[in-house]
Amino acid sequence: MNNDNLTWKGLRRSDPDRPRPLADAVLRLIWEERRISRADIARLAGLSRSTVSEIANEILPMGLVAEIGEGPSRGGRRPILLEFQDDACVILGVEMGAAHVAVALTDLRGKVLSWQSREHPVRSDPPGTRQVIADLCRLCVDVPAAEGRALAGIGVAVPCPVDPSRPDHLSSVVMPDWGGALGLEDLGQQYYVPVLVDNDANLGALAEHWWGLGEKSDNLAYIKVATGVGSGHVIGGDIYRGATGVAGEIGHVAIDPNGGPCVCGLRGCLVTLVGAHALVARAAELGAEYPESSLAGATITVHDIESAALAGDPLALQVIDEAAGHLGTAIAGLLNLMNPAVVVLGGDLARVGDLLLAPLRERVRNRTLVSSVAAAEILVSELGIQSVAVGAATMVLKAALSDSRLFPAIGTAAKADSRGSSS
Repeated sequence: MNNDNLTWKGLRRSDPDRPRPLADAVLRLIWEERRISRADIARLAGLSRSTVSEIANEILPMGLVAEIGEGPSRGGRRPILLEFQDDACVILGVEMGAAHVAVALTDLRGKVLSWQSREHPVRSDPPGTRQVIADLCRLCVDVPAAEGRALAGIGVAVPCPVDPSRPDHLSSVVMPDWGGALGLEDLGQQYYVPVLVDNDANLGALAEHWWGLGEKSDNLAYIKVATGVGSGHVIGGDIYRGATGVAGEIGHVAIDPNGGPCVCGLRGCLVTLVGAHALVARAAELGAEYPESSLAGATITVHDIESAALAGDPLALQVIDEAAGHLGTAIAGLLNLMNPAVVVLGGDLARVGDLLLAPLRERVRNRTLVSSVAAAEILVSELGIQSVAVGAATMVLKAALSDSRLFPAIGTAAKADSRGSSS
């Protein structure tokens, strides 16, 4: 636990019914340590034992922490251990892709308890997308693992930039059919919980930082390659969003100024070369050169290209190799500019693993400063297709651990049922 992250002075109780900010910080400490004695809390936080006892008395009734018996003695009386209850409540994480919706139900340690996914034309069908989200959320909470557990909140990942001052506003350039509004207020009211929103790549980066390959690094980049291409960045342990929330739009870095037009109005953007539609179009162009390929002349998807590449299809391998080169050019610029310790690849294209990584790393080596490439690992996410939805749930967890008023009142199953009774 880094004590610099805890501000102990000048704090006042803001809500007499919930722990004061100091107690919120101690709650976060218990979550991080998982199991800890009052004496160790006092030692790590620099607090008196009487203050810790007072704080523990505020925290215990919340149901998030429990006394679990005695710990080992250090020469005196055996201490009573406090343990964070990871299963005290649950969180919903929603991923809105360009062409699919996925929902994860997690506990308070990022463990996925339920998972639902459905293909849907998200960009062109706002009402249908909202209904799919509601349906998948209902399916996720209606599982035995969620029975009797209160819902803490709903996190939503959207496939466009998010302005922190207007998180429910969607980009009219990327998602013109949505009229600028996410429109999920009814979902929050249905479950009587907060709905938090952020960009999908940002939340992929958050998931990697908390649970994945970037767990031990405070400086990482996550790049999602799917229908669109975006990147999320953790700098000094926090998501970097930029002045207006558009940091990380790596998909709109111009790789080929003379290339094809992009939806953003520029030409030759990275997404026009490695996005799902671009890969399918490139496979169609190469069909005549590879008449024996299973992809030649067929109506295909990017998943077909990935499967064919994994099976050794030469047309598919060329498409992947070219995409790796373009992506490597963009990542080389990223390494030289920001010098992250870890770059994690997620999204559809990451499925092909080393077929993508090997040529990509070679391109990066040829285009980066020796020091920047030597310091960085380029890896494929181990969280897989669930990473962004888990990141959306993690956003809620992170917020609640900073302000415990976001946690629900945890008690009987009847209380939990009442929170979703209108569903």
